[in-house]
Amino acid sequence: MRIALASDHGGFDLKEAIAAHLKERGDEVQDFGTFDKKSCDYPDFGVQAARAVADHTCERGIVVCTTGIGISIVANKIPGVRCALLHETTSARLTREHNDANVMALGGGFTGPLLACEIVDVFLDTPFSGEEKHVRRVGKISELEGRA
Repeated sequence: MRIALASDHGGFDLKEAIAAHLKERGDEVQDFGTFDKKSCDYPDFGVQAARAVADHTCERGIVVCTTGIGISIVANKIPGVRCALLHETTSARLTREHNDANVMALGGGFTGPLLACEIVDVFLDTPFSGEEKHVRRVGKISELEGRA
């Protein structure tokens, strides 16, 4: 699977750990930065990863900032992206099954690498349920974006 990956300086260490984990899994990583710990602005990097998912260059995206909040807001501004801020594996599974989320966000200041990689695995390995009620609901989200 081709994964878009991005972070700011506050998520850099966790992004690097996730990138290594993804490569071990055999996934292809497209890293949109940042590439060091110098202070930077999360919108500059999060938007690039989100656009790569929206235009189908990448199948899924993972974005990281200190809390995960700001970068998830950025990702959700891109039509076609459904980004979920995740803290544990049950939400990772349910957001894939119910919401067909295609981008996940993590807080590098709150989630350690072991748990983060478990969340990543569940998010990437869980399919959308395809149940009619979930398809209908995701369709309504797309309509809100003007993408029926």
